[in-house]
Amino acid sequence: MFFIGAGVSQSLGLPGSQELVATMGEELGYDAELFGSYGVPSTLAEYYRHEQGTIGDLRSRLDSAWHAGIDIGASAIHRHIVRLQPKLIYTTNWDRWLEKAFEFYNVEFQVVRHVADLRGANSAPVQIVKYHGDFSDDESIVLTESSYFDRMQFETPLDIKLRADSLGRTILFLGYSLEDLNIRFLLYRLFRIWAQSGYASAQPNPVQDVVLREWGVSSIVADGGDTTSERLAGFLSDLRREAFDDTD
Repeated sequence: MFFIGAGVSQSLGLPGSQELVATMGEELGYDAELFGSYGVPSTLAEYYRHEQGTIGDLRSRLDSAWHAGIDIGASAIHRHIVRLQPKLIYTTNWDRWLEKAFEFYNVEFQVVRHVADLRGANSAPVQIVKYHGDFSDDESIVLTESSYFDRMQFETPLDIKLRADSLGRTILFLGYSLEDLNIRFLLYRLFRIWAQSGYASAQPNPVQDVVLREWGVSSIVADGGDTTSERLAGFLSDLRREAFDDTD
């Protein structure tokens, strides 16, 4: 089971959280650097929504800007993800480049954004679960502080699905930093669910620090490239070779 984050989208040249903060600040009439100093991105997004009344216009502009001028067929990372044949992908990315990659390689998939999408989802060869929403629905997007707090309750239909999906699978996180508090919280919640099941491993794998080691999380440091994107592409290529004796 893949869990795909912003680093995969940033490999395509999409902006990160700081660029998004700068965009919000400029639209509100602030100096971008000054606005960024006023809080973390989720708090600043909450302020933006309060001042604008909605994130709809921002969402629309980002949707247009983030889906133009990119040749998804040139992305080695996305090619390897598709050819690794994952049956289940969770992503916190709002963009649709994962979907476009599966379309490019003519692999059938189904997107799960809401509880209504769950009907028939298990029959699809590939499920792409948009855990933080996507640009098709403003209400689904997890961006503001309040939306993050709602997500941290871990009780929405998608959270219940994640709990069920994760118990029987190994999760490979791609494009995340282990310093990301939201990801660490997610790992902690998943660890607690597994521990309470009575089947937690008594010999967790070595990891970057004591806390993650106790949660049974192993970090894989990829090499063989000058950039993060090149190293990630190399890791996925190695994974394909190990899994299928197939690489390019």
